[in-house]
Amino acid sequence: MSDTRRKPSPEAKRQLRGAARFYAVQALFQMEASDVPIGTIMAEFEAHRIGAETETETWVEADLGHFRRLIETAVDRQARIDQMTDRALVAKWPIDRIDPTLRALFRAAGAEMVGTPTPARVIISQFVEIAGGFFPEGREGNFVNAVLDHMAREARPDEF
Repeated sequence: MSDTRRKPSPEAKRQLRGAARFYAVQALFQMEASDVPIGTIMAEFEAHRIGAETETETWVEADLGHFRRLIETAVDRQARIDQMTDRALVAKWPIDRIDPTLRALFRAAGAEMVGTPTPARVIISQFVEIAGGFFPEGREGNFVNAVLDHMAREARPDEF
């Protein structure tokens, strides 16, 4: 019996990974804001958000494996990722003083830097784009770009 499912195109794969990154930021934010265990939050996202359709909204599909990998790595390596982020921030702004959405974004991006083979420049570009979605009228995109560039140079010096 042959498998009649078609493999997603490279563009479709890129979109699924982009959605996984976006959902990972949201899940990490929710974990911190609610003190709900990450396993519970991941299950909620997978059952009720990712690819879900209701009468009022449709949530896009995502690469579930990438979503899970980002969340698990962000949680398992949070201390390392937060330290990398702290070193990228100016001394007056440690990670615990920045916006919680940005903190979640840096954790998801840091997880991808330390836990996947995705090129650093792709990670930076994708998360700067996500920052623009969360902060459409702000200058956070430039800030995110600078912090992630610093983090990437630490995590992946051979790529620069």
